[in-house]
Amino acid sequence: MLCSSCFLTKVLYNYYRKITIMEIEIQAELLKEAKESIDAAKNYKVELEQRLQGLNQARKQINSSALQTRSALQHHFKELKASVIKLLDERLTFLLQEVNKVEEESIRPLDDCQKLIEHGVNTAEELLREGEAAVLCGTAEEKLRNFTKKAMQIQLDSLPEVPSLVEVPCLSVQLDEPFLDFVKNRISTHGVIASQPPVQLEELTERPGGILVRWCKDDDDFVPQEYRLQFCKSAAGHFEDVYSGPDTEFIVLHLDPNVNYTFRVCARGEGHTEWSPWSIPQTAYTTLSAHEWITGCEGFSLSSRRDMALRNDSPTCSVLYSKEPTYTSGQTLTFRMEATGLPDKRDSIGVCVEPQNGCDSLQRDQAVCISSNGAVFVNGKEMTNQLPCVSTGSLVTFDMEVVSFGSANDAASFKLRVIISSGNREVVFDWLLDQPCEALYFGCSFVYPGWKVLVF
Repeated sequence: MLCSSCFLTKVLYNYYRKITIMEIEIQAELLKEAKESIDAAKNYKVELEQRLQGLNQARKQINSSALQTRSALQHHFKELKASVIKLLDERLTFLLQEVNKVEEESIRPLDDCQKLIEHGVNTAEELLREGEAAVLCGTAEEKLRNFTKKAMQIQLDSLPEVPSLVEVPCLSVQLDEPFLDFVKNRISTHGVIASQPPVQLEELTERPGGILVRWCKDDDDFVPQEYRLQFCKSAAGHFEDVYSGPDTEFIVLHLDPNVNYTFRVCARGEGHTEWSPWSIPQTAYTTLSAHEWITGCEGFSLSSRRDMALRNDSPTCSVLYSKEPTYTSGQTLTFRMEATGLPDKRDSIGVCVEPQNGCDSLQRDQAVCISSNGAVFVNGKEMTNQLPCVSTGSLVTFDMEVVSFGSANDAASFKLRVIISSGNREVVFDWLLDQPCEALYFGCSFVYPGWKVLVF
C-alpha cells in the first residue's frame, strides 16, 4: 500500500497534469481562434480594399464623365454661338443689301425725272433771257417772231409728272418680335444633363467566333426608335458601327479568339434625329473559335472565312460537314439562309455524331435535322411536329443540353434535350445516343443549286 504522502503526491501530480493538459488545450483553442480571426481579418481587409477599389472606379467614372460632359458642353455652345453669330451677320448683310437694292431701284426714276426737270428749267431760263432781250429791242420784229416761234416749240404748258409720296417706296423693316422669346425658350431648354445613359449594355455572351451583345432601356420615359451598336479592339480604341436597327441584341461575328473587344450602344428617341449619349463601355472576349465548314467537298463552294457555304451547279449531292466537331451542349448553333434554291424533301440542316461518307442527307441515324420544307427528322424518322419552311433570311437555331448520362447497362445511355427553332416556332424533344458525346458535327445538304447558308 502507498503511504499517505505518496498517495497525496500522486493525486496532486494527476491534478496538476490535468490542469496542464487543459491549459494546453485552451491555449491551442485560443491559438486556433486567433488564427481564424487573423484569416477573417485578412479576408475582411481584402474585401474592403476591393470595395475601395470599386469606389475609386466609381469616383473616377463620375469625374471623367463630368469632365467629358463639360468639355462637350463648352465645345457645343462655342460652335453654336459662332454659328448663330455667323447666321445673324449673314442675315443682316442680306437685309442691308435688300435695302440698298430697293433704294437704288426707287431713286433711279426720280433721278431721271430730276434730270428732265432741270433740263426744262435751264431751257426756260434761256428762253427768258432771249425773250427779255427781244422785248428790250422793241422794234426788232424778227427777234420777237423768232422768240415766239421758239416758245411755241418748247410747249410751255407741258409739265413732267412728279410722283406723290404715297407712290414712291418708304422703306421699313418688319421684325418678328416674338422671335426673341422663341429663341429664349429654345435656348433655355436646349440640352439636358442625364446622370445615366438611357440605354445600357445588359449581357455579353461568347459565341464561336463572335459575341452576343444584348442591351436594354434604362429610362422609363425614353421611347427608343432605333439602336446603334459599336465595337472596337481595346488596343485600337477606334469604334466602328456594327449594327443599327430596332432589335435589342446582335451577334458580332468574325472576332479573333482571346482578344478583348469593347462595346457601346446608344439609341435615337421617337421623333428625334439626334442620338442619345453612349452607354458605359464594356469589354468582353470569346474563347471559342469560329465554326467552319470542311473544304474540298464537291458540290459546295465556301467563303474565305469558311463559315458560308454555297450549293454550286455540281450534280453531286452529298452532305457538307463541319471541319471539326465544334458544337457542344449549352451553346446555340445558328444557320442563316443567305439565299435559297429549289426546295427538295431530301434537303437537310442539322447536327450529327460523326460524318458518314456516301450519304446525301442528314435524314439518317445518329443525326437530327430540319428539311427546307420545315420537316424535323430525328435519327432518320420524321416527327409529327413541323416548323415553317426555310426561306431567304430564315434563322434556324439548335440548342442542346445534357439530360442524363444513364447507366452502363442502358443501350441508349446518353440523352440530350434538343430545341430547334425556326421563325416564331420551335420543337423540343429528347435525343437518345448510344454513348456520351462531348461535341457534335454540323452539316447541310441541298439537292438543287443556289442555296447559301451561314453558320455561327
